[in-house]
Amino acid sequence: MVKIVIENMAQKEVTGKAGSSALRLMHENYIDWMHACGGKGRCTTCKMILISGADALSALTEAESRYRLAGELAHNERLACQAKVLGNCTIRTPEAYKLPHQTYSG
Repeated sequence: MVKIVIENMAQKEVTGKAGSSALRLMHENYIDWMHACGGKGRCTTCKMILISGADALSALTEAESRYRLAGELAHNERLACQAKVLGNCTIRTPEAYKLPHQTYSG
């Protein structure tokens, strides 16, 4: 069992099976998270800011590497649809991708 803490959603904890994508874990825990391309790694709308636990995520995928090289994915950002969660981590929702019906704590 792994855990994601979403810092700017009042420390909301999301748990699930190790090896699942962060996006899948969030959806399984009834957290809406932006993902315009349907979780295929074709856009950056599911971007998450990694606060801690970089070693708890899988290596960058080809799609993430491409976005990083293009300057669209910062060093502390990952795509929730691509990053597999292998351990516990803490993330934030980027300001630009906050959903209007969600409650954020900062």
